[in-house]
Amino acid sequence: MCPEGLLILSIIINVASARDRMAFMAQQMDALGLPYERLEAVTPDAQSGSHNAAYWASWQRPLKETEKACFLSHVAAWERVAALGEPALILEDDVVLSRATQVLLKSCRGLVDVDHLTLEVRQRRKIVAKDAQPLTDDHVMRRLYQDRSGAAAYVLWPSGAAKLLQRAKTQAALADAMICGAYELKSYQVEPACAIQIDQAEAYGVAVGLKTHSLIGAGVPTRQPTTARFKLRRIAAQLRMGMQALLHAMDAERREISLSPAEFYTVPQGPRR
Repeated sequence: MCPEGLLILSIIINVASARDRMAFMAQQMDALGLPYERLEAVTPDAQSGSHNAAYWASWQRPLKETEKACFLSHVAAWERVAALGEPALILEDDVVLSRATQVLLKSCRGLVDVDHLTLEVRQRRKIVAKDAQPLTDDHVMRRLYQDRSGAAAYVLWPSGAAKLLQRAKTQAALADAMICGAYELKSYQVEPACAIQIDQAEAYGVAVGLKTHSLIGAGVPTRQPTTARFKLRRIAAQLRMGMQALLHAMDAERREISLSPAEFYTVPQGPRR
């Protein structure tokens, strides 16, 4: 645990074979002065047999083996937060962080009644509150009513970890989809965003000087057929998203979150995939 008054801990999810990615993250974390620990990612082979077929068939479509492994890796991170008993920044190992992240994480220690705070943006419109709460001199946080994707950089409080772990007992999903669909979470969005994945850097005008590809996307789809059951779940999820928009039509807006490219630390070297 980080002593009171210091930065919260960062937990970096990293598979043992991706040493170059971890070196990239370690270099970045050291440059930003952020305390961190590495969390061994679950591999597709390691997750085999961890749950029965019904559990893995509980989402909107069949999951790839790589997606199952990624989901279980985030579950392990949630368990780590629960064990810490204090908030932590959960990171995937292909994230670029803003230079403002250190100040932002210091501010997180003073937050109350928050379960989840996402630092990330990914060219998707989100439903966020019109009103904002100051977080740093240059950043605010807005109540996040509907995210659309991304689980690469988020602060999670023990209360949020408990809610997500409760869901994960009976349901599997893409890691980001489970977070986005957990409307019981008191979720917030940092603006301007303080994190992007490397594959988004060029789109946002952030000069990183490296490229990487998704290890999850490389997985082979399962052979489980897409049945009416999956389709009905997807329709139900879309209806829930629509209800969120209606519930917050007066106090929220659907838009992209801003990002300031000049805030980002440029890492000269990194993962070569």
